[in-house]
Amino acid sequence: MGAESGSAAQAAGAAGPSEPALPGGSTRRERWDRLRRTLWQPPRRHGEQPRERVVGPLELFFDLAVVVLIAQAAHRLAGHLTWPGFGQFAAVFTLVWIAWVNGSLHHELHGHEDARARNTFLLQVLALVALGAFIPAAGGSRGAAFAVAAAVLFAVLAMLWGLAARGDRPEYRRSSRMYITGMVACAVLLAATAPMPASARVLSWGVIDAAYLAGFVVLHLTASQAVVAGLTITDALIERFGLLIIIVLGETLTGVVQGLASQPVSALTLSVGLICVVVGFGAWWTYFDFAGHRHLADERTATLKWLIGHLPLTAAIAAMGAAMVGLIRHAHDARTPTATAWTLCAGTAVVLSATMLIATSLEAWNRDRGLYRPLARTCAVAAVAGLGVAALRPPPLILGLALVVLLTIPWVHAVTLRLNAEPEDEAR
Repeated sequence: MGAESGSAAQAAGAAGPSEPALPGGSTRRERWDRLRRTLWQPPRRHGEQPRERVVGPLELFFDLAVVVLIAQAAHRLAGHLTWPGFGQFAAVFTLVWIAWVNGSLHHELHGHEDARARNTFLLQVLALVALGAFIPAAGGSRGAAFAVAAAVLFAVLAMLWGLAARGDRPEYRRSSRMYITGMVACAVLLAATAPMPASARVLSWGVIDAAYLAGFVVLHLTASQAVVAGLTITDALIERFGLLIIIVLGETLTGVVQGLASQPVSALTLSVGLICVVVGFGAWWTYFDFAGHRHLADERTATLKWLIGHLPLTAAIAAMGAAMVGLIRHAHDARTPTATAWTLCAGTAVVLSATMLIATSLEAWNRDRGLYRPLARTCAVAAVAGLGVAALRPPPLILGLALVVLLTIPWVHAVTLRLNAEPEDEAR
């Protein structure tokens, strides 16, 4: 018995001293393992999306990084209100928007509030900053560099989605493989545009944008019910999209300030600038009064309409901010320049139309039929009238006032409908 005890003691001594217990009964290694699991958790699996969470400062930082790129694209458009300028803006803006949606959805579906999430967002921000540096000359001398930077960004996104898909349950694997394959294909195709001539390169970016959006729609419509249910537009995601709209609306103020700062300020110039601010505010109240911060209907197509509808809406607001610079610069002209008039008026028409498209995805669309159906017709008429104002090209002050009126009409109509609603309708 003594020999056995001695042998056990020698074996314990050979293995090394045991790790001392810390206060609370756990060892240092156990505490470190718990800390490591807290700081670096594996991606949340598909189908485990949290239904209630708070938007954090990390996501807001990511949104601000994206808006810097949008501002770059809008600033470039302000000096190039031409068909090629619009084409480049649309292609570049859509690529940036797709990247933002991917980053946002990845965190919504798979992210935790840990160091891993900070690193994944930082990786995306680094790629975005590199991409943003090439946006002003993306259609020319820096187009190849922009294409390579965009390819790297999409490759990073494909990697993040691929890592998240490793623990997928069988019902999610097909959709995950198809989605990741599409992201990889986008990265490869973007890189392949680098050696192309400038005009062909920008056109190719637009085709890639369209192909991605079409693929996203088809994948969502053909996915299983489990996959569709796995992507719920939560309150946090609704807030994120609303915050992006607000930040991009801030670019309209930037356009006004830039326009006023570049010109001798007269009463007329200042009046046009302030009217532009009211137009931007009108875009804000149109979206948030009729579509923003509202829950979606429980329908397969609701998520698609809601997501896709925000693309033209956000792009139109950014383009309007760019055109406001020109409107202020030409405040004393007898007629508004053609490109400026069409950008502002068509942008207003898109804001009205896209807001109603988003509204069709909401619970309120079916619940408040007496409000939304007449309101949609009013917005359609106001949108067409906006195009008529563009064709007339009145002086900048008159054009701005006309847009304020057109944005006010749906709001007044909505208030009237509410006042005339039956008591039981208001209760619902």
